[in-house]
Formats: sequence, C-alpha cells, structure tokens
Amino acid sequence: MQQSCDNKIFTVKLSIQKPDNLGILASGLCTAHCFATPFLFIAHSCCTIGASATPSWWRWIDIFFLVVSFFAVYRSGQTTTKPVMKFALWFFWACLCITIINENIQVVPLPEISIYIAGFSLVLLHVYNLRYCQCKTDKCCTKDG
Repeated sequence: MQQSCDNKIFTVKLSIQKPDNLGILASGLCTAHCFATPFLFIAHSCCTIGASATPSWWRWIDIFFLVVSFFAVYRSGQTTTKPVMKFALWFFWACLCITIINENIQVVPLPEISIYIAGFSLVLLHVYNLRYCQCKTDKCCTKDG
C-alpha cells in the first residue's frame, strides 16, 4: 500500500517539477492521435457501410490532450528562464486550441497540417525549454506568471 502511495506522489511531483516532460508527452500523443485519425477512419469505413462522421468519444480525446497541455504550458511558462519561450509556448498552444475547436465546429476550412505544426512545435519547444531554459539553482526561476 505504501509503495502505491509513493508512486502517486512521485508522479504528481514529476509533473509539477518537470512540466516540460508532461508537455512533451501530451503534445506528442496528441500529434500521434491526430496522425492516426485518418487511417483509423479509412479502415473503419472499409469495414462498415454508411460510416458516420467522427464519433464524439474520439473528439473528447482531443479535449483531454488540450487540457493536459494547457497545464504543462502554464507550469513551463512559470519556470522558464527566457520570456520569449513563455510567449512561444502560449502562442503554439493557442494555435493548437483554435485548430482543435475549429475542427469540432468547422468554422473555417484549415489544412490538416496546421494541427501537426502546432503539435510538433509544442513538442520541440518543451524539449528546448527542458534542455536550455531551466534554472540551475532555486533562486533564478521567474515566477511572474
């Protein structure tokens, strides 16, 4: 029982102390989810007659990844040492958010590559932030956000 509790505490601490790891995971899985979608629905439509549009449960996965990436970007923005990194993370998160919302309500036709660009950009920004924009001591972190 104690081991399970320690693992949960470790997981929570890891996601709070290393939000870029969470951001890399969430953005990477989101991008993979978006990449797999056309292939899954082509396979599905070949097996069923009169296949409908994207099921609602599949769209909820988009929202889940968006929420998780929000918290990763928020926390990464608090701990980064470069203000431009904070702006870039929020900019590409907003691009991802707008693209996902647009896909669900279909306001403007956007090319599929737009979601891949936003997702891959978030992955790359989190990797860069993790490697080059982290505090080496506890006194250097910015807490302005």
